[in-house]
This record gives sequence, structure tokens and C-alpha cells, in this order.
Amino acid sequence: MMMTLSQKILSYAAQQPEGALLQASALGNMGSRNAIDQALSRLAKRGQLLRAGRGVYLLPVQNRFGARAPEASKVIGCIAEQSGETIVPSEAAAANALGLTTQVPVRQTYLTSGHSRHLKLGAQVVELKKAPAWKLRLPNRPAGQALRALAWAGERNVHTVANTLKKRLSGTELTALSGVSTRYMPAWIANELRCLSAHG
Repeated sequence: MMMTLSQKILSYAAQQPEGALLQASALGNMGSRNAIDQALSRLAKRGQLLRAGRGVYLLPVQNRFGARAPEASKVIGCIAEQSGETIVPSEAAAANALGLTTQVPVRQTYLTSGHSRHLKLGAQVVELKKAPAWKLRLPNRPAGQALRALAWAGERNVHTVANTLKKRLSGTELTALSGVSTRYMPAWIANELRCLSAHG
């Protein structure tokens, strides 16, 4: 029994990890671009796919309570893997993760080496903001979180935050942080990193 284009797309989507992006450009072997675009649009209108952005779709996750949007962190992981972008949680999220603030950002925001855009995951909107390369250093490491937390602190509070981080980071992570190139960074962050390096 031959599958319809919509069935082929859903079958393909079901084989992908949670949060994988579905885009017409990656489904070209299933039919013409126009037919694929129309099938994706129809599936979104029926609720079988979520439209996360222009030309970007996601398969909802089914659980015993019904369907939900994929977790934002998994979507971000899939984007990074598919696009090759470096993507890290925002400065405020890094500060929160390190216990420097109890404030949780209202909107989930990530910094990216790619272009800025928004993704709609059900009722939730996730923002990706293009960031300078220095803010993306040491991804997936506490030292990288610390660097972004220093940026979050601002010039007035950066020294206080740096002193707190000295007590909270392991020696390995402090060494990694002090070894980050200070080129293109604001001078007030670069000075704190040089002090870290000087004092070990």
C-alpha cells in the first residue's frame, strides 16, 4: 500500500530524535518542493506537526496527557547539530545556573553563532540571539557559563561576581576561564580575566 506524502513525512519525523527540525529542504527526496511545503502546512493545520517558525516544523511529543511541544533544550541541541552553530544559554541563564541570581528569565533565550530568530514551541517562544564569538567560548562548561555570567553582571558588578566565581569554580574551570582570549571583549571583562590569571 503506497504511503501519501503526508504519511511519509510523519513516518520520517517519528524516526528522528525529539526536537529534530523538519524543513522542506531536507525532505527533497520525497517529492517536489511545492508539494512538500503544502504537505507540511496541512500537517501543521491538523495539529500533527508544530510550526516553529517560517518553514520550520516539529513533531509533537505524545504522552499520556496528550501532545506537547518538544523540550526547548532538545530543539536547541538538534539545531546545533544540524546547522553546526554554537549555541549556549543566555547570560542571565548562565548567572542563574551558577546561583548568582534567583531570577529566572521570562523567555528562554540562547546565544548563537548563527542568525537571530524566534522559535514557537507550542505556547512557549524561544529566542536565539546572534552573539559575538567571545560570548560563545567554552560551550557546555562551567567556565563558559562563568564568562557569560561576567557579561551579565555588567561593569559595575563584574568584580563582585568574579570574586564569587573564584570560590565556586574548580581549579580546572578557573584555569580554563583565565585562559580565554580577551581579544574583542569589553575591557572591564578582560581586566577581570587577567586578574584571575595573575592570581591563579
